[in-house]
Amino acid sequence: MDKTAEKNPFAQVPIEITISVGRARPLVRELLSLTQDAVLALDRRVEDPVELYIGDRLIARGELQELEGERAGQLAVRLTEVADLRSGL
Repeated sequence: MDKTAEKNPFAQVPIEITISVGRARPLVRELLSLTQDAVLALDRRVEDPVELYIGDRLIARGELQELEGERAGQLAVRLTEVADLRSGL
């Protein structure tokens, strides 16, 4: 962490990041007929990059990964592209 971030009082405030893995565009009639165990196809493949957002601002892209060890099975994102966040969110 750089010196500016260390002095910023907001640097310790948690922020929520939304990970977008894809979109679906079902017809309303298809949406109304969804039941438990239904499968809704997305516009992306498992190996495609995911997008990270704060609010509606794209801040990064990455690849989904599964953690190992104590956190086995938990999903994580390995960042492959990161926006310059120093200019503000």
